[in-house]
Amino acid sequence: MPNTATTALPVKRTLGEKIKSLLSRQKINVEDIEDLGKPERLRLATVVEKKLSKLKGEERDSFLAKIESIIAPEAKNSVWEHNHIVISQAVARLMQEHGIMPALNAIAEETGLSRQTVAKHLKEYKSHPQFITEIERFKFMSHNLLANVFNFAVNGDMKAARIYFEMIGAINKQQGGTVVNEQNNYIQINNTILSQENLKLLTAEQLDQIERMVNKQCKILA
Repeated sequence: MPNTATTALPVKRTLGEKIKSLLSRQKINVEDIEDLGKPERLRLATVVEKKLSKLKGEERDSFLAKIESIIAPEAKNSVWEHNHIVISQAVARLMQEHGIMPALNAIAEETGLSRQTVAKHLKEYKSHPQFITEIERFKFMSHNLLANVFNFAVNGDMKAARIYFEMIGAINKQQGGTVVNEQNNYIQINNTILSQENLKLLTAEQLDQIERMVNKQCKILA
């Protein structure tokens, strides 16, 4: 007699069900997403990003801890950048409103971040690679700023001239005296040129006299 019993086939879950099952776990590891193809991982990333944008405070921290193992480095950098921007903006707004440095609780409430996240960010931001990269971008733009200062200086702005010479290291004020640094620069007044070598021959009193004249002219033009 033939066996008419049928074997139940496993029910194939939809992608939405897979993602829902993953997000219900206490911790998601790399092994848990190994069977997902590229389109499925992109869908998971979209769902995670959308969910993360709605969470605040400690719930957001818990969710980030859950998905930490599967977050790409670029996504981690995006999270840090978001925290840095909202914290910076919150501190600026609160200081403008109240005139004092805001407390951690106030910053947390303003940003929607947890107090722990705010405290950790303020403590460690200087050593974060993203902050170091940000500083390098500002340094990169310093040449443009120097060019603008130079344009003001050649048009007669004595304050800009002094700032320009300080920026390039031609003069440096230390403990009441003017120190001429090692730079291949010179100052030209009409047809008179004060080169680096000329300035080195001047006494401290003569250098102070020149500085007083420059400062006096700055006050006149201000």
